[in-house]
Amino acid sequence: MKTIFITGGAGFIGSHVVRRFVLQHPEFRIVNIDKLTYAGNLANLKDIENKENYIFKKGDINDTVFIQKLFEKYRPEGLIHLAAESHVDRSISSPLDFVMTNVVGTVNLLNIAKENSSSSFRFYHVSTDEVYGELGKDGYFTETTKYDPHSPYSASKASSDHFVRAYHDTYGLDVVLSNCSNNYGAHQFPEKLIPLAIHNIQNNKSIPIYGDGANIRDWLWVEDHAHAIEEVYFKGKTRETYNIGGHNEWTNLDLMHLLCSLMDEKLNRPSGSSKKLITFVKDRAGHDVRYAIDASKIEKELGWKPSLQFKEGLSKTIDWYLGNPKWMKAVTSGDYQHYYKKMYEE
Repeated sequence: MKTIFITGGAGFIGSHVVRRFVLQHPEFRIVNIDKLTYAGNLANLKDIENKENYIFKKGDINDTVFIQKLFEKYRPEGLIHLAAESHVDRSISSPLDFVMTNVVGTVNLLNIAKENSSSSFRFYHVSTDEVYGELGKDGYFTETTKYDPHSPYSASKASSDHFVRAYHDTYGLDVVLSNCSNNYGAHQFPEKLIPLAIHNIQNNKSIPIYGDGANIRDWLWVEDHAHAIEEVYFKGKTRETYNIGGHNEWTNLDLMHLLCSLMDEKLNRPSGSSKKLITFVKDRAGHDVRYAIDASKIEKELGWKPSLQFKEGLSKTIDWYLGNPKWMKAVTSGDYQHYYKKMYEE
């Protein structure tokens, strides 16, 4: 059985990618490699953990011996690299953690792949639109937009993007990249805006909004992103970059107003109740004003386009969180880590 490695597969986006590949491609053995940091949660994959073509391996992408042994054992024909530190606020307080995982970890994987793979091996690096910096009121990020990262997080991802391309140019490694907009959906860690707001509204806590809430983001449903990753992995051209976006631009404040309205309906609360919880807080350092992706290349070349508009996707997302209170309780309390730590402790 041919093998595909997926790093960071216990995280938010990674778990959706792992599930899609396991279910849609039973002809492949999918090996999920994850360190199980705070953002890694194997409960995200309970529905597929017993599938015959799924294997989980706990470990650090910076552990050369560990990764080397996995390559020697499984001889993968490809690797989809999602393992990353991704929360901008954490990158501001702990930038070196982001350098070690996002830059050094990526180079470690590239080195081992270069030395232990066949000529048909593909290295797929999943990145972010934040590497491009910020936009004014008009225009979109394209695959040729100049890099201009403004946070330690985006700088670390920009660096890793450059290393991936350099390994193709220098060593001939088959690489492909994608840069995505903000993801939302089930299983997202509640440090991020949408699940945090859902949780706080449920518990009548304030909803923090940076600055005046005018920052604009393009929102991509995570299952649409997983589908796009599948298309890029199998059909993408060597060394090409594909921007993946949802065609859903919203200011943070407008997004919160919509979410509050939907929550009031679903919780049978008087209209406007949740909106009163919005609280404006000091803006984040280096907070980019607007991101927006031109995803026409992936649509034209690979036939992918988002399946959901934002309101429908947001409604589905809220339904999932409201329908899975045990998951949220385990994550917010930290209990989710204890069970799997015992299972996979070394």
